[in-house]
Amino acid sequence: MELTEKTLEVLKNYASINSNIVFNEGNVVKTVSEAKNVLSTSTLDVEFPKQFGIYDLNEFLSTLSLLDSPNLRFEDKYVVVSDSVGRSRIKYFFSDVDMLTSPSKDIVMPECEVTFTLQRDTLLKIKRAASVLGHAEVSLSNAEGRLSLNVIDNNDNTSNVFSIDVDGSAGDVPFNFIFNIANLKMIDGDYTVGVSSKLISHFRNNTSGIEYWVALEKNSSYGE
Repeated sequence: MELTEKTLEVLKNYASINSNIVFNEGNVVKTVSEAKNVLSTSTLDVEFPKQFGIYDLNEFLSTLSLLDSPNLRFEDKYVVVSDSVGRSRIKYFFSDVDMLTSPSKDIVMPECEVTFTLQRDTLLKIKRAASVLGHAEVSLSNAEGRLSLNVIDNNDNTSNVFSIDVDGSAGDVPFNFIFNIANLKMIDGDYTVGVSSKLISHFRNNTSGIEYWVALEKNSSYGE
């Protein structure tokens, strides 16, 4: 089998969330961060024939890049990766899935009090502002009748703040939902986002359907 560009894009993204991964038989792949505060699932356009584990996903992807048009043949304990003419081959051994971090169950998303559209450019601006200002968090609030994302330093009330308005539905209850920007490791694209006062959020890519569940910071507030 060959991995498509879409599948490789997902796997490169998942490598940024967790360095190891468990593949299950079929075309659905999942990952969860070591801290269990980011979980993602995606339906791929290829199907894997068996369950197997990869300890270092970045290394595995780099190994595939050694060959042109890599073709994968799965064996019991390893995968044989060969080039387009079969002249070069790599035997890459699997890891014990019990030793790797994988989602134990799916998340049942609670009711979302807030929903909004997160455009690709907006997310890029937030990350750039965080880098320039040296901040690690972004808050979602409905202050002054605006639904906005604010790059902030919660430990310093006099710190500079970057704000950008977003379209969505928030109701009249005041809230201040806070995300760690390091947890916003999404594939480029536009997202529909739901946020719950239970301190969990759901991001769904409007094009590919890849989904992320991201935990909010504990200093978030709702109705205060």
